[in-house]
Amino acid sequence: MRLIAVGCEYTGVSTLINSLDAWGMEWGFQHHLDDHFTIPDAYHLNQEEQQAMLAMLPAIKERFQRFQIVYHVRLLHRYQHILLGGFHIEEMVYGPRYYYPGLHIEIREYEPDMPEDTLLVHLKARPEVIRSRMAAQPHPHQLVPSGDVEAVLAHFAQEYRHSWIRRKFEIDTSDLSPAQLLETFLRLSIPHLSPADAAIRALTAH
Repeated sequence: MRLIAVGCEYTGVSTLINSLDAWGMEWGFQHHLDDHFTIPDAYHLNQEEQQAMLAMLPAIKERFQRFQIVYHVRLLHRYQHILLGGFHIEEMVYGPRYYYPGLHIEIREYEPDMPEDTLLVHLKARPEVIRSRMAAQPHPHQLVPSGDVEAVLAHFAQEYRHSWIRRKFEIDTSDLSPAQLLETFLRLSIPHLSPADAAIRALTAH
């Protein structure tokens, strides 16, 4: 399965793709997982490197992020099982707002180059739920301020609707536990799976 999971910070993007990665390993297949598109990259960089990334000039951030997107489109073709958290749609939302204000970007041009069986899931949640999650488990480098939640949610919804990716659906995570989120995704994704992925899913159902 080639999956791009997107949504406002604290909607459960990382939770979903990490759960899918663990689910795949339980059934004997491995995903390539990349969840490092939010600046700074807390997955592969130490604290000093993260601070250096935050301090990059806006134009350098934009160029770096654009190169990341192009590289990972290539990875979508290389791996049959790949999970991308945020990716190009996150960049369309976060880039001009937080990384390089005033610079214009266009990410839609990358979608025709993606494999036809790429699946897009948009995670959303009620604003008060997101604020509650922010207070309960603050991220080390929280990006979305509490006052921006409604605007960011609306922008993600807009970019999801405008996406040219044909295999797509949404999940409201407001009242879902991590286990329920995984189960909901596995259930709702069935009509959107390619024949190869549907065959694999049938095997895991037994």
